[in-house]
Amino acid sequence: MATEYGEGYGFHAQPGHPGSAGERRHRLPAALRAPVEGRTWRELGYVLLSLPISILLFTYAVTMVSLGAGLLVTFLGVPVLAAALAGCRGLGAMERARARGLLRLDVGEPEPLRAGRNGLMGWVGAVLKSGASWRSLLYAVLQLPWAVVTFSVTVTFWSLGWSLLTYPLWFWVYPVYGGQDGLQLYGDETHQVYLDNPFEITVTAGVGLLFTLATPWIVRALTMVDRLMVHGLLGPSRLATRVVELESDRGVVVDTAAADLRRIERDLHDGAQARLVALAMDLGLAKEKLREDPQVAAQMVDEAHGEVKTALQELRDLARGIHPAVLTDRGLDAALSSVASRCTVPVQVEVDLAQRPAPAIEGIAYFTASELLQNISKHSRATWAAVEVWRSENRLMLQVVDNGVGGADTSQGSGLAGLAERLDAVDGILVVDSPAGGPTRVTAELPWRAEQAR
Repeated sequence: MATEYGEGYGFHAQPGHPGSAGERRHRLPAALRAPVEGRTWRELGYVLLSLPISILLFTYAVTMVSLGAGLLVTFLGVPVLAAALAGCRGLGAMERARARGLLRLDVGEPEPLRAGRNGLMGWVGAVLKSGASWRSLLYAVLQLPWAVVTFSVTVTFWSLGWSLLTYPLWFWVYPVYGGQDGLQLYGDETHQVYLDNPFEITVTAGVGLLFTLATPWIVRALTMVDRLMVHGLLGPSRLATRVVELESDRGVVVDTAAADLRRIERDLHDGAQARLVALAMDLGLAKEKLREDPQVAAQMVDEAHGEVKTALQELRDLARGIHPAVLTDRGLDAALSSVASRCTVPVQVEVDLAQRPAPAIEGIAYFTASELLQNISKHSRATWAAVEVWRSENRLMLQVVDNGVGGADTSQGSGLAGLAERLDAVDGILVVDSPAGGPTRVTAELPWRAEQAR
């Protein structure tokens, strides 16, 4: 996955320092400050380095691949070709580092080789079957013609702009011909045009200024192609990235299921099971007391009856935590209304769904809203909250809002982080907007999957 970082074409002052140099520069329009910014010079350095590096890459790739292809009639051809591809992978790592340092483009490593345990031939086969190896070779071939274009355009515009902009400083170096000095644009035996008077010199500098201001944006547009090439050819493939994501999601699902099973086992052991064991003992004692002291036995049976009610309530709560019957029978609207009625603050519930989603998506949405409302009850110090559910194209949207103290953050290892992982396991997203002082707005997006026949 590729990301860009850095200051861009702007400067950001530190908060609390309104008179800082960064803020003073930021007051300048982007077009005026671009020629002197660090990003411009880094991109210029990247373009200037691209030509000699691309010559090296192209020469290596063409020479080694041609050598390997020519030796394919012998046993040496395949290992040489594999070595050529492995070298291209190494040069690709160098290019990723160069893009990271100069373009501020962070590209992940491509998928590793899966050589197995077959020694040299296993490694050769893994290199030849690796898509990243062939993409690195393609990058080495394509980089040279593009580097020639970017180098030519950049050097032409850059040198022309700065030379014309600084023309008033060096126009005097031209020799004098018949009283005329300055840059000769064109001429013949009877007509000659020199840039020698103040007006012409000023216009020349103005044209140079336009070229100088435009060049950084031209270079930026050219390096965007380099960014795409590095990201697309030297980074991980979409398929490999997706496989890694699915493996990670599978691990999250397995861990979540195991945690849920442990929670259910713990709740049963510490709650309902313990009460039922105590109930059996009380009923046994009541049975023994029945003939000796019926009044005490009746009191013990009455206490056991209360224990039965408590155990049944704990079992209902446990079943509701697994999958409430009201969700299965009546859907999200009724289930979320039931959860809202147990919240410590007034909660407004609004569900706008013309069709029920798939049971798995519906269950995740329910438990997400339930946990968010529990957080509101425990931590938010809010006086009201609202839950909204609707469908937006192929996404199920869930939003929980409260007027509490705010400060919720998924990066602190809280329950919100666990919710984000659960949603990510099904290609969902959790977005938390909770500034200090509130209000807090948590939005969950889930993929929409229509309900099948139940």
